[in-house]
Amino acid sequence: MSHTPQRAGHQGGHGARSHPIGPHVGAPRTDRADPRTGTHTGPHSGGDSQAEILDLDAEVLAEHIASIITWLPLTSAPRHIVDLGCGTGAGTFALLRRFPQGEVTAVDSSADHLSRLREKARASGAVDRVRTVRADLDAHWPQLGTPELVWASASMHHMADPDRALRTVLDLLAPGGLFAVVELAAFPRFLPPDAPGERPGLEERCHAARDGYRAEHVPHLGADWGPKLTAAGFTVEGERTITVNLDRSQGDAIGRYALESLRRLRGAVAPTLPAEDLAALDRLLDTAGPHSIVRRDDLAIRTERTVWAARRPRQ
Repeated sequence: MSHTPQRAGHQGGHGARSHPIGPHVGAPRTDRADPRTGTHTGPHSGGDSQAEILDLDAEVLAEHIASIITWLPLTSAPRHIVDLGCGTGAGTFALLRRFPQGEVTAVDSSADHLSRLREKARASGAVDRVRTVRADLDAHWPQLGTPELVWASASMHHMADPDRALRTVLDLLAPGGLFAVVELAAFPRFLPPDAPGERPGLEERCHAARDGYRAEHVPHLGADWGPKLTAAGFTVEGERTITVNLDRSQGDAIGRYALESLRRLRGAVAPTLPAEDLAALDRLLDTAGPHSIVRRDDLAIRTERTVWAARRPRQ
């Protein structure tokens, strides 16, 4: 029997309508340039900060990740789960906590991210419940068993041929199994619209400067996955858009999250920003300076995600 997709809001514990899994959750092709952030090797670089952003994402948005998993229309607790584009494990460990009898196969193209995930699994006593698989899913899909749940957070848009990937997941799932696709509706914003005082609206201009690169290199970012899932043979049983609005009172991690995100955004937009905007951005990124973003008390995380729950028919 088919179900009409439902769109629902969620009231988070912090007055948020609810949210995405992290805006920087891992992707199958983590060796690609990240259109959300770019890379930067100048004086404000934090080095390869992608793993740190993924970890901060998991820390700051843990409640929202858990709420999405709880919402999924599962008919029974899955014993075998596949996390596609697992990054450093934000989804993996949330799934392990939600399903204590389950095991997760975590798939990513980054050896460093998978190593970090395994270290966390050992530290948390979950090493026997996690299997890591390094794979470039644009080139080859490894043997992943027959999971009852496949989780893909902010990763499907990295696929070179997402329609083929959807069909592969359909064949992979156990009959009646569920595929959860989480997509970024918007990248996170941290500053008020009138900030900083000398260059109001700087953050939005930075995101606008990056949009051309994003459209060229990751055209499926922000896609409506519902029709694509249906065309691949899934039955879409639910759709939910989640909004996050967490202020600085939630902890220092928000400041570190903002710093790392804007550092990486700088790498993508520096060549096209006006000199005045670049100078203002650099003042925000100078952690020793009086205008550093980590010193601001008006930071918040504002972002949205949409999640689709799609079932493989039993017949």
